[in-house]
Amino acid sequence: MDSFEQEGNGAALESLPPPPPVPPDVVPIKAESDAKKIVRHPMARRGVGTKGQKVTILTNHFKVSVGSTDGHFYHYSVSLSYEDGRPVDGKGVGRKVIDRVHETYKNDLDGKNFAYDGEKSLFTIGPLPNNKLEFTVVLEDVAPTRNNGNASPDGQDSPNGRERKRLRRPYHSKTFKVEISYAAKIPMQAIQNALRGQESENSQEALRVLDIILRQHAAKQGCLLVRQSFFQDNQNNFTDIGGGVLGCRGFHSSFRATQGGLSLNIDVSTTMIIQPGPVVDFLLANQNARDPYSLDWNKAKRVLKNLRIKVSPSNQEYKITGLSEQLCKDQLFSMKQKNTKNENGEAETLEITIYDYFVNHRNIQLRYSADLPCINVGKPKRPTYIPIELCSLVSLQRYTKALSTFQRASLVEKSRQKPQERMNVLSNVLRTSNYGAEPMLKSCGVNINSNFTQVDGRILPAPRLRVGNGEDFFPRNGRWNFNNKKLVEPSRIERWAVVNFSAPRCDPNNIARDLIRCGEMKGIRIDPPFDIFNEMNQNRRLSPVVRVEKMFEQIQSKLPGAPQFLLCLLPDRKNSDLYGPWKRKNLSEYGIVTQCMAPARVNDQYLTNLLLKINAKLGGLNSMLTIEQTPSIPMISKVPTIILGMDVSHGSPGQSDVPSIAAVVSSRQWPLISRYRASVRTQSPKLEMVDSLFKPVSDKVDEGIMREALLDFYTSSGKRKPDQIIIFRDGVSESQFNQVLNKELDQVIEACKFLDENWNPKFVVIVAQKNHHTKFFQQGSPDNVLPGTVIDNKVCHPKNNDFYLCAHAGMIGTTRPTHYHVLLDQVGFSADDLQELVHSLSYVGPYLLRSFGSFTVGAIYEV
Repeated sequence: MDSFEQEGNGAALESLPPPPPVPPDVVPIKAESDAKKIVRHPMARRGVGTKGQKVTILTNHFKVSVGSTDGHFYHYSVSLSYEDGRPVDGKGVGRKVIDRVHETYKNDLDGKNFAYDGEKSLFTIGPLPNNKLEFTVVLEDVAPTRNNGNASPDGQDSPNGRERKRLRRPYHSKTFKVEISYAAKIPMQAIQNALRGQESENSQEALRVLDIILRQHAAKQGCLLVRQSFFQDNQNNFTDIGGGVLGCRGFHSSFRATQGGLSLNIDVSTTMIIQPGPVVDFLLANQNARDPYSLDWNKAKRVLKNLRIKVSPSNQEYKITGLSEQLCKDQLFSMKQKNTKNENGEAETLEITIYDYFVNHRNIQLRYSADLPCINVGKPKRPTYIPIELCSLVSLQRYTKALSTFQRASLVEKSRQKPQERMNVLSNVLRTSNYGAEPMLKSCGVNINSNFTQVDGRILPAPRLRVGNGEDFFPRNGRWNFNNKKLVEPSRIERWAVVNFSAPRCDPNNIARDLIRCGEMKGIRIDPPFDIFNEMNQNRRLSPVVRVEKMFEQIQSKLPGAPQFLLCLLPDRKNSDLYGPWKRKNLSEYGIVTQCMAPARVNDQYLTNLLLKINAKLGGLNSMLTIEQTPSIPMISKVPTIILGMDVSHGSPGQSDVPSIAAVVSSRQWPLISRYRASVRTQSPKLEMVDSLFKPVSDKVDEGIMREALLDFYTSSGKRKPDQIIIFRDGVSESQFNQVLNKELDQVIEACKFLDENWNPKFVVIVAQKNHHTKFFQQGSPDNVLPGTVIDNKVCHPKNNDFYLCAHAGMIGTTRPTHYHVLLDQVGFSADDLQELVHSLSYVGPYLLRSFGSFTVGAIYEV
């Protein structure tokens, strides 16, 4: 604008008189933009599918009836503070305080029952007597969390003996002030509205109240609460997965608005908890140490911080704040002498060690604590030390750090349940939960049917697949293999080598020979390897990163140039520390394709499966849908169409500084949909929305993911732009659907417009969810539902366009269906055509839907 004015209208502007002054009482009106932003919402269902063999299916939804919907839920804001006005921030205290308010002031509250979320919200059926109520309550069982000076708890003559006096001070008072203020009222009619698909803030809030009632019910039974999952302190529900971590089996329970009405969704759930019991036993397991004297105490300090312990013999509970700097036998503290006073009449102090105090003054025998640090339960500047063997970890404390590969494998193996076993467990959970006795549910007239809900399912036939030599075949029972079959497009492997990190028992020459032989049977021509690099014995004791560096030095000294491919033999099957550094070195730094294997039982089937991965990584094609070559895919084969899969993976819990990674795969060479490419970007930690789809860095340069995908599609599809863009989005919850439609889709549209302002492709946006709690069971059969089972009624959303699909055979445990939400469809798919497309895509390579649920950078690089 500046340059335009300067060049064309400069003289004219200078000759104009100044504008009149604005009167002081005038408020400027903000000009509205002509182009109003379109806000998209998830589309409504257009119809249900009809294709496939009809079958009756059971699901873990239990029908709920609500007696009365004439009244209102009243929402109140809760403020808790100590007597001196300090806010209460300790977890768990809120429920105790509100329970005491309910007991003490029942008459002042008109006998109303509460639904309290444990934090700042409280709900009642009907109003409380006043819009603002204030109460004062006293809790006798709140344990002190801070001690005076270098104290040692529990002693009659210890500094902790003075705690009883100090508890009367205001800042350690057990007196609480409670303010309950009216916030809003929610018509219970909103539950009925939700069932008709008339979603509003009220309907979501009404269902939230019912869920809060379930959480409160579980809390009163002493359960650990993790969102809507509840875990009891029952040894029978614990399973050791190694490293001082237990898998704790509980159950998920939540109310859902569905086509069939209101239902209670109950499912088995598992979380990880710290191994309860002696602190030392946990540390030994956590570090895989031989004895307490070989523990890494820096690591122990990090893992113990903020865990809760009980101290014997008092059985009092504390939170760990750290460890003592010195060993128990050397750590001093000042103990006041009761009967000895100085010249000023004050009690004299004696410097003694923690060990001496407990053994000689308390007569508590310590077997091994003398040479170990103490547990600190005080503040850094006012520590309170306890010998470690007197400390036991309280049960039901969540373990939130990342699990090792071994722990993950152990958890999966030990928590799996066959369908019939899961049904029995869920029936038992519903019976023992005793929701019928919950006062708030009673007041709402809620009644829960004890039978699994019946739904109508359909079994879609598996798509016909094409392999090499023009041969077609049908997968059976959701499974297929490549025995006696050639690959559609085998790659040629010329420059490759074998890297052997494995033990000497492995013969890499035999593996290379057998791989070449199996490749020949599949149509893959593999030249003899350029070399076999065996790790030197002296390097095996080095760190994984250094071992990889040393191996790379060997490779670079012998190979004339970058290899086409490296086969890497690892020593550990499930949790090799070399895997990560090896992949980073090859893929990130050099762009070299690698395939890792752990040669335990190597046979032709194993090597054939390995070759399928290698062929795909090198740009080959293993199999494809027959309808791709016909071409006869409804709505896709006749119009240039690109299919995208998007996901974001995050760092482990507690790693707040680790960037999130956005990954997008995109189809190429239309009308094929079996060929794909991948793009990866880092973004801000924990950011779920992909923010790099469109990244303009100047008027003519866009460095976003979509530009890469669209240009590749254009060049690989005969210089055609896609007129249809189908997006599959993984890993987002219902609360984020609008962001997918209005933030991510806007980026895609902007990327298209940046390439061609007049280009207006049609869009289809589908969210695929695996992280949900709906399961399906065959009626009268112990087996999983058959592959191809699709459900789009009763347990689906009352209004929105969604369906469940179990594409493949559930080989282990109970099948987890994928829940598809069709948020937008500008193409105009029929329900049958879209469900068949999604089902067919599930059979195409390691791409898109078959990998959903593990669709991360790791899945792209190493399937």
